[in-house]
Amino acid sequence: MSMRPQTHPTALFAVDGLLTEEERDIRQAVRRLCADQVRPNLARWFEEGRLPAHELAREFGALGLLGMHLEGYGCAGLGAVSYGLACLELEAADSGVRSLVSVQGSLAMYAIWRYGSEEQKKEWLPAMAAGESIGCFGLTEPDFGSDPAGMRTRARRDGDDWVLDGTKMWITNGSIADIAVVWAQTDEGIRGFLVPAGTPGFTANDIEGKLSLRASVTSELVLDGVRLPGSALLPGARGLGGPLGCLNEARFGIIFGVLGAALDCLETTISYASDREIFARPLASFQLTQQKLADMVLELGKGLLLAVHLGRLKEAGSLTSDQVSVGKLNNVREALDIARTCRTVLGANGVTLEYPVIRHAANLESVLTYEGTSEIHTLVIGRALTGHSAFA
Repeated sequence: MSMRPQTHPTALFAVDGLLTEEERDIRQAVRRLCADQVRPNLARWFEEGRLPAHELAREFGALGLLGMHLEGYGCAGLGAVSYGLACLELEAADSGVRSLVSVQGSLAMYAIWRYGSEEQKKEWLPAMAAGESIGCFGLTEPDFGSDPAGMRTRARRDGDDWVLDGTKMWITNGSIADIAVVWAQTDEGIRGFLVPAGTPGFTANDIEGKLSLRASVTSELVLDGVRLPGSALLPGARGLGGPLGCLNEARFGIIFGVLGAALDCLETTISYASDREIFARPLASFQLTQQKLADMVLELGKGLLLAVHLGRLKEAGSLTSDQVSVGKLNNVREALDIARTCRTVLGANGVTLEYPVIRHAANLESVLTYEGTSEIHTLVIGRALTGHSAFA
């Protein structure tokens, strides 16, 4: 049987030619860090349902990954594509690891950087960029995920203070966070508050029994008469546009990140199919296997080209929220389909933690839902196309 050298999936689309040398160097640095510090432990962390978040945060902070797309206050101030490629390499390791970085930089840090006072920025951002302090982002509630405007968490004025009551759910980094960005209804509309860990009345409880994002800390936040000084208010955020602006930042990282999970599945599957013999020939030599691989690589490549294009738009300051929805909907959906199809090529081996495929597939089920479900992004695109909103 004739053989020729194998081509890497991304080489078919010449993606590296679209990147600067600095962007390629950043990608390689994150890849090395994950290879040395993360990948050897992932199967165990996933099986045990834990993540050494503080240790990893300090490693990521030392490399400049936390809030890397923000300017000043100890942040690296790098471009959107560099940030996206870092997310890709992190999620090629595990979605939970990318979520740690994404929530820290694009939700908690971005909220303070974009909407905070100068005092809040100086107090929190340098420590968060270094990984010395961890943040979380409290928006979703038990009954209000896709409809955050209906949140029941309430903040009322009491003299110069604010008093918060309510519950937040599915909060990444919640129980390990040093600072929580919490969104609440007020008489002035939705406002954001900085709630330090240990504030009386504020508790964070881990959510147990997850079968997805197991190598990630997910929590419930409970606020029972939490009293905060007036200086805890994020002065620049008024209305739902504040938290939605943060979510748009995080969704951008997902557009790149999920392609890392898909690529890791594909690389694993091509290697497996090349070594696995069936009917006295490599599994990779069968037409049906090659059709699966070709179809998956096409979707991966199109997703990468879309991600880089959206990154360049973001760097130019012209990226819209509708375009972010296009990227999030397409790339998460296709990455999940790639993971599922790779599992079929691995057969029974595909459901064990010896290979990363089922772990990626399980994680991507969560990514499909969080920071805007596929249904919500579909309706956002539909509204853009027709001018009619299908939301209630």
